[in-house]
Amino acid sequence: MRGRRLMTTERIVAVTADPDSPVVDTLSDWVDEHGLYLEVYAVDDEIEATLENGTSTIGVTIGGDGTFLEGVKAFSPLEIPVLGVDLGTRAFLVRVDPADLTDALGEVIRGEAFLEERTRLRVQADGLDATGLNDVVLRHAPPDEPVDRKITRFEAFLADEYVGSFEGDAMLVATPTGATGMALSAGGPIHHPRNNHTLQLSPVLIHDLSARPIILHDGLPLMIRADARVELSVDGGRHYRHLDPRTPTKVKRADRSAQLIRTSVEAGEFELLAERLGWHPRRGQVPDPPSPIITASPSDDIFAHAKQLAEEAARSVGPQLRDLHGKTESIEYKSDKADIVTEADFHSESIITSIIQDEFPDHNIHSEETVHQEGESSYTWVIDPLDGTGNYANGNPNYAVSIALVKDERPVVGVVYAPETDELFSAVEGGPALRNGSQISTTDRDQLAESVFMSGYDPDGAFLVHFYQVTRGVRRLGSAALHLCYLAAGSCDATWEYDTFPWDVAAGVVIARAAGARLTDVHGTEYELYSDVDDQNELVGSNGPLHDAVLGHLHSHDELGSLGR
Repeated sequence: MRGRRLMTTERIVAVTADPDSPVVDTLSDWVDEHGLYLEVYAVDDEIEATLENGTSTIGVTIGGDGTFLEGVKAFSPLEIPVLGVDLGTRAFLVRVDPADLTDALGEVIRGEAFLEERTRLRVQADGLDATGLNDVVLRHAPPDEPVDRKITRFEAFLADEYVGSFEGDAMLVATPTGATGMALSAGGPIHHPRNNHTLQLSPVLIHDLSARPIILHDGLPLMIRADARVELSVDGGRHYRHLDPRTPTKVKRADRSAQLIRTSVEAGEFELLAERLGWHPRRGQVPDPPSPIITASPSDDIFAHAKQLAEEAARSVGPQLRDLHGKTESIEYKSDKADIVTEADFHSESIITSIIQDEFPDHNIHSEETVHQEGESSYTWVIDPLDGTGNYANGNPNYAVSIALVKDERPVVGVVYAPETDELFSAVEGGPALRNGSQISTTDRDQLAESVFMSGYDPDGAFLVHFYQVTRGVRRLGSAALHLCYLAAGSCDATWEYDTFPWDVAAGVVIARAAGARLTDVHGTEYELYSDVDDQNELVGSNGPLHDAVLGHLHSHDELGSLGR
């Protein structure tokens, strides 16, 4: 994913094997030139306690893969992305040559770099609960006497299923990132690192010709135990334990991935392998790549380009929103919760608006919080950086990021992202409605008694009272953007909002209409987004076939029928 959110970088935290390296001086000079803030730590410094999450922080490691792994250990729990500068001898993880450092950093702050998520492992054993990026090794402990047994029987289980037993020197569990290390030496396959949801179980020096590496899904817990005393090592000894016989070691995907920054100055994955390993399939001159099947650029269609940009912007704010959301329930005082919500709101807004301003500098911007950019363009971006702040403040997962492009007061592009469920809804006027790339559509129910409703703010509970008994239920999520998206996806059949600001519903309107929904006011007039940015309009949305019945039931009760604003 393009690292658009890196445009808001304000602080760089560097971890280096050599604080006196000229590369540190180069980094310091560049930071001063760009008005940023720099902190430099040696590899063996305890830096975790000094770090704090923030979309304004990136990590830089200066050294080899070992330094990089130390940086990942500190940065990943806070979802701080990390860029590796290569001072090593045979590095596979760090890619930036010191001579290219300033060019790489320039791409970062311009939002041109890419972020790659890499699976991290969580390892649990007797007295150990650790994480790693590369691999976990269980190796037969050296015997006390030369004549003692030198191999171990290892048993492996995936969830509740017995995988098998292996007799030999060691068992190794590697991520795709770690596949080019010990796993490769053990005869394992090379994984392209974007194949990011697998684990490789590799027997090492096993006394069985039929033993082969096994590829497993990283979403299932793996358990290994040995019949003798073994040494457990994570990421080359960054965590180390001796385990007694039959002690289980549990390996599963860690809750948080590592975020690696990739730039155009770095070698590609196969180019690096060819250089480091003398990889024979790449012998000879590198041919020109084949022509792409589709040559059109997103920029050829402003709506498609805007949709792609909004999707990248919405996803880019997800990590920090999730992180701060996880802290709200541990806050004792309400005022501090409000501070967290305010921080989340403004960080999200800052990233999204920076991305849009960089790509479409002449477009207008209306955001719920503080950013209002007015110009002569017929295009306006309407943004709610955090829809559902009440939910957010109380640890409820029903909140979303809403981004819409409006042309002459008509919403034409909509993107809504729910960070906690990782659902990305999107649509362009005239095109399909999508959820995570798959097309969605409304239901076809036409009877109130068979339908499920969602409602927004209901001042006196009248809507709930009069629709609860005649339907299968009325739900309220507390996010108008999600209400419209779930209407589009068929998770409900109708929705009602007493009042809406443009940023509440602009993106959802595009998505719902693209999915086949009908949107009106309580009088049946087609819903209009706004005539003024501060207008609040009621909204009645349905799957279409149900709409007349919804309006009829609304007007059968005076207190509901008079809600038109």
